[in-house]
Amino acid sequence: MTEVSDTLDATGLLCPLPVLKARKRLKSLPSGAVLRMLADDPAALVDVPHFCFEAGHTLVSQNDEGPHQVYLIRKGGATQAS
Repeated sequence: MTEVSDTLDATGLLCPLPVLKARKRLKSLPSGAVLRMLADDPAALVDVPHFCFEAGHTLVSQNDEGPHQVYLIRKGGATQAS
């Protein structure tokens, strides 16, 4: 199981706010930290993976949990042991 460093509740926010809030929160975390983000914007299904790819972060998982999605994003810049 992945250890979560911080949680961001972006439910109720529409594109591009979930990604912008994630970017801001990730800036304050050390490399290798994992951000758990909750979102219910349908566009987040495409926007979050694209953001992670473009910014050099790793999308650890993307799951539906009831009315929202849960994303685990590992901040880029650190090598991770398997």
